Amino acid sequence: MDSLAEVDEIVHRPTEEFVDSTNVQQFMDEHGIDDVAELRERTASDLEWFWDEVVDTLDIEFYEDYDTVRDDTDGPQFTDWYVGGELNVAHNTVDRHVARDSETRNKVACTWEGEGGEVRELTYHELSRQANQVANVLVERGIKEGDTVGLYMPMVPEVVSILYGIFEVGAIAVPIFSGFGTDATATRIADAECSVLFTGDGFYRRGDEVTLKEQADAAIEQAGHVEHTIVYERLGADIPWDDERDEWWADAVETADDEFETRSMAADDPCMLLYSSGTTGKPKGIVHTHAGTVVQPTKEIYFNFDHKPSDRFFWVSDIGWMMGPWTLVGNHALGGTVFMYEGAPDYPEPDRFWRMIDRHDITTFGVSPTAIRALRKHGSRRTGSDEPSESDGPGDDEWVEDHDLSSLRLLGSTGEPWDPESWKWFYEEVGGGEAPIINISGGTEIVGCFLAPLPNEPLKPCTLGGPGLGMDVDIVNSQGESVADEHERGFLVARSSCPSMTKSLWSGDERYLEEYWSTFEDPPMWDHGDWAQKDEDGFWFLHGRADDAINVAGRKVGPAEVEGALIDHEAVNQAAAVGVPDDTTGEAVVAYVILEEGYDVSDALREELREQVGAELGKPFKSREVLFVDEFPKTQSGKIVRRAIEGAYTGEELGDTSSIENPEAIDRLQDAE
Repeated sequence: MDSLAEVDEIVHRPTEEFVDSTNVQQFMDEHGIDDVAELRERTASDLEWFWDEVVDTLDIEFYEDYDTVRDDTDGPQFTDWYVGGELNVAHNTVDRHVARDSETRNKVACTWEGEGGEVRELTYHELSRQANQVANVLVERGIKEGDTVGLYMPMVPEVVSILYGIFEVGAIAVPIFSGFGTDATATRIADAECSVLFTGDGFYRRGDEVTLKEQADAAIEQAGHVEHTIVYERLGADIPWDDERDEWWADAVETADDEFETRSMAADDPCMLLYSSGTTGKPKGIVHTHAGTVVQPTKEIYFNFDHKPSDRFFWVSDIGWMMGPWTLVGNHALGGTVFMYEGAPDYPEPDRFWRMIDRHDITTFGVSPTAIRALRKHGSRRTGSDEPSESDGPGDDEWVEDHDLSSLRLLGSTGEPWDPESWKWFYEEVGGGEAPIINISGGTEIVGCFLAPLPNEPLKPCTLGGPGLGMDVDIVNSQGESVADEHERGFLVARSSCPSMTKSLWSGDERYLEEYWSTFEDPPMWDHGDWAQKDEDGFWFLHGRADDAINVAGRKVGPAEVEGALIDHEAVNQAAAVGVPDDTTGEAVVAYVILEEGYDVSDALREELREQVGAELGKPFKSREVLFVDEFPKTQSGKIVRRAIEGAYTGEELGDTSSIENPEAIDRLQDAE
């Protein structure tokens, strides 16, 4: 979505009855706030008031009350939140529901459906017992407060218990995407120095068994550190086994004591380490605290997704992506029910999502634009076509129409920009032209949203509404001057911190300051790396990444990681990876390679390199194309100029190329084989 002219039409207007029923409207009425614009302005300009008030509104429980909401003496880069307070994420997501509310105690916390159609339910009481067992297992294996514990798990209900059990003991959870290959997994284990890793024998994908244990073993061998591996049996597959390190879940966890007293942690104690791929170097370890991890997602589920006690919340994600923990914590802190699904979105047929929404009466459904674009491509069952015909469009898709989706109250999306046609299809076909699309954007760094619509406001296609509540964000030009009200495209920045903003980086302050705070230093502003724009009606939009991180179907990978995987091959001397537009995944990886002497270009080698990237980083990041060249455009310091490579591929204007030492290399890129 490159032009606001494509989306300059309000297509969703909530009814007065719906507006009056929303949590955010009731909050506005309580505090004498007349409209959404005033709400956003007040919550961003009076941060102490809002972040104090929201704790009461959400009923977040502290063991020890905080002395002050925030201390920004050292600037927004190092703000302390809820100073002096003590709490624990696990107490707020599990313990308090079981201890004081018998109705919630027996309520379903998680409904899970396997790819084969089997269904399991986990009540809050059962979740509490299992999380306590995990906590006791960790203590028995020497895990102390501040130690790291890895989760390289299939999407089964046990991931919830593992996450909360880690929180209970005051350890730091390190979720790792189950689709990552050996290198990407090993990098994260090594950086975090996990001594315990939870994994599984595998999972099902499109009817096939996908084994996980072999990848885990290879990653452990490469990374070191791991002393205990606890393996959940999903497949009953024959897997490699190390008697000194490996234990079955049934033997280790299911036999453990199911009582544990959750530990009181300082508000700023770390509880979770999420990894975000950068544009250079190894992935960044994002450090999240107990206070930020519970307050931010819960605020967004309550206000932006209008949580109601009867909701059934389904967001398509993996525990290894930020949206996995965000979904669990935000809903469970409110006593809600989360729906989880193991498998592929179009297995055994393209109506899998719609069938599950119908079967389980899902009320909130979140999915990436990429998934919706892919599902739109399926023709109707009547024609059997896999490509849309000229007549296909809203109202003509039988895969959706065969199912009752009337339970849906709200839709959600994140991860990448929308195109207007797919947004409208999602709104009209899936949401019936009534359910608003809460299109959110923030990231791993804040385990939440910088931008998000509210359910009581109108929507234009593809919009992100406006700043999240309590988020002091702006759009600035390259000089750091605000251009939001001039309706110009600029950089999305944060002028202040929020409780969930990463507490520096796991690797230390130097890279943290360089990555996020070095672009705009006077005054200091967090540079989020997105192009943003506010239109004349006050609607905010995003136009993609301003940096060169590659975003494949909402999953980011750094070019350096792709390049590293390519260079590991004996035939490769140098490599450069860029993200290019893709109709299905939003972006795709295109790799350029310089070969070592003695190796010749061939289709077999090209495919071998594609497979190597997929094996090391995961199939989503396999290069769409591998092209061979003799040299790359570089700066005088030897840095590859990726924007020039991307521009040569897409045909876009490159702008200023004065910093490139060998501009003739750009022309030769267009002749790449």
